[in-house]
Amino acid sequence: MKRFRKVIKISAIVLLSLIALLSIVTLVYMRLPQFGKAPDGQRLTRIQHYANYRNGHFENLEPTPTFAPGYSFSGEMMKALFAEYPGRYPEKDIPAIKTDLQQLPRDTDVVIWFGHSSCYIQLEGKRILIDPIFSQHASPVPGTVKPFSGTDIYTAADFPEIDYLLISHDHYDHLDYETILALKDKTKKVICGLGVGAHFERWGYPVDKIVELAWYETAPQDAGSLKITATPARHQSGRGFSQNNTLWMSFVIQTTQRRIYVSGDSGYGKHFREIGKAYGPMDLAIIENGQYDSAWHYVHCLPGEVLQAAQDLGASRLLPVHSSKFVLARHRWDEPLKEITRLDQEKGIPLVTPVIGEVVYLDDEEKVFRQWWKD
Repeated sequence: MKRFRKVIKISAIVLLSLIALLSIVTLVYMRLPQFGKAPDGQRLTRIQHYANYRNGHFENLEPTPTFAPGYSFSGEMMKALFAEYPGRYPEKDIPAIKTDLQQLPRDTDVVIWFGHSSCYIQLEGKRILIDPIFSQHASPVPGTVKPFSGTDIYTAADFPEIDYLLISHDHYDHLDYETILALKDKTKKVICGLGVGAHFERWGYPVDKIVELAWYETAPQDAGSLKITATPARHQSGRGFSQNNTLWMSFVIQTTQRRIYVSGDSGYGKHFREIGKAYGPMDLAIIENGQYDSAWHYVHCLPGEVLQAAQDLGASRLLPVHSSKFVLARHRWDEPLKEITRLDQEKGIPLVTPVIGEVVYLDDEEKVFRQWWKD
């Protein structure tokens, strides 16, 4: 019995030592620059005066639990560790087109999708890049959450000078450290949510390049009619142990001729109808449709909710994004596009479903896109 107690004591000491060592390694690792920086100083003072900031974190417009009723963190972790979900990775390369972005005429209004949520927009001669991720991992740990084969043909070097770099929130699959560094010298302005500018400042971006917005604020305008307004989303934020200390958002991009909505990550909520009333109808809605699950649909729309959101916005056309590049959920890789196409047979909203890198001309409203995922 004495020997047994000794073994237990030694085992407990070893286990506690390993836990302590792992904690120290984690704390040291999280000091690396890719984790960014928490807002402080004048930036934090501004945040603390914002209506949706309470008790040290931002809140959504309506109650938004991470998990829907009937689901729990422990249950979802068990599924992630032990359950199998076939079809999450494509068996073939994802089709893509390598467009020469440098040669696109600036006076042509276009949208180009690069997989997941990364999009390039030209409007009234302005170049806009949204949530770019062109590194080989959608996480802070290299070698994890890799892009599907065929989806990684673009790099930051392929882009011309960017007038506006829009960041919807600071999760790693939307704010990619390596890509942001590579774009630093060719980006004129960064437009992001309150607090997110702290990451950019740590990464060497000049303060005068960073515009941080609260919901319903409009970025200062350059010459011309283009306006970029931050609007609500129903989501979360955070790059470390501190969660929701920066603001997540969607965007409305307006000119005298067009209105484009960009959802960022968002669950379905009343904000879609409110944005539609205030800024709609939209000529094009770019809405996340992928990496969803019934367990967390409060923070990521299910396909049917995407279509309802497009209707709420008064969208003439819908570009579903947030799919076809990374595995961040349990559904089959092609389910988001299959399911929204099936459900849209009843709704009848014209879907914009280009392959990665395909130029979508905004003046060509009659174009019918092929269902490339079926190939």
